Amino acid sequence: MSRPLVLITAPVPDNLRDQLDKHYATLDLPADACLATAVEPRQAKHVCGILCMATTPVNEQVLAHFPQLRVVSNFAVGFDNIDIDAATKRRILVCNTPGVLDAAVADLTIGLIISLSRDLVRGDAYVRDGSWEQAGPPPLTADIRGKTLGLLGMGRIGREVARLAQAFNMPVLYHNRSPDHEADASGLAQYCSRDTLFAQADFLSVHVPLTPQTRSSIGEHEFSLMKPSAYLVNTGRGAVINETALVTALRTGQIAGAGLDVMAQEPLPASHPFCKLPNVILQAHVGSATVETRHAMITLATHNLLDALGNNRPQAMVNPHLLDSDAPSAQSETP
Repeated sequence: MSRPLVLITAPVPDNLRDQLDKHYATLDLPADACLATAVEPRQAKHVCGILCMATTPVNEQVLAHFPQLRVVSNFAVGFDNIDIDAATKRRILVCNTPGVLDAAVADLTIGLIISLSRDLVRGDAYVRDGSWEQAGPPPLTADIRGKTLGLLGMGRIGREVARLAQAFNMPVLYHNRSPDHEADASGLAQYCSRDTLFAQADFLSVHVPLTPQTRSSIGEHEFSLMKPSAYLVNTGRGAVINETALVTALRTGQIAGAGLDVMAQEPLPASHPFCKLPNVILQAHVGSATVETRHAMITLATHNLLDALGNNRPQAMVNPHLLDSDAPSAQSETP
């Protein structure tokens, strides 16, 4: 009988690969592979787990292709690449990597805020292209100290951004599905309505997941509320913003600028209007892209998968109620 098979589309270092190889056969596939067509039926019947990138589609067709599949472990905190409802119906556990990347994403968020306020990208170009030598000092920029930071979403990353903002004496407002009473009581941040958040923030930072409800939920109405001097920062999911409306707001001066680590289309084509706008700072979805954070993420993703297949409770799960239910799960090929 063939060994149980784990499909891998994420970069797994040797020490973690050794742990997988003790019990399972592994098959490496491209990060954007269509798993349902990339794995032959004779192999598909042995697949018990998937360790994947956030760019790997795991839809109902994929889930149906693997009758013995027990766990999908995402190498990311987000999981919009996975059909959670379909996985749950098939009693397939879905895991992710929250917590370990909070600090790195929060650091980048604050970095974008500082870069926007102090115009660091254009300041660098001003020196390199000889403008400083020829035209003298560049225009003045602005402080972030004392400016209001607005957080749309007050989860783990939002709270970490709020904590960092304290070092700059930034009052923090936030809007969430429900108030964070601990944050309110401690003075870390103050809950407000969604419209108030957009109207009062000098820097509006987006930290909501991508769901049917949040997709394109930031658009013309929200930009019309913002101050002309305000900046939008997004290190969450690109598709929560109506990018056509954002381009208009940036071109017309409705808002001062934007710092974007995520976009609706990734990689972002060089022909995209964002790339032509001088008041936009762009990053290549690098919020968690540090050596230390990525190592912690793949370690957690691998351990989540191993725990699930070994009938232990993984550290991080999207649909944990499956383990708390008495309903039978699919048969599995365990070593």
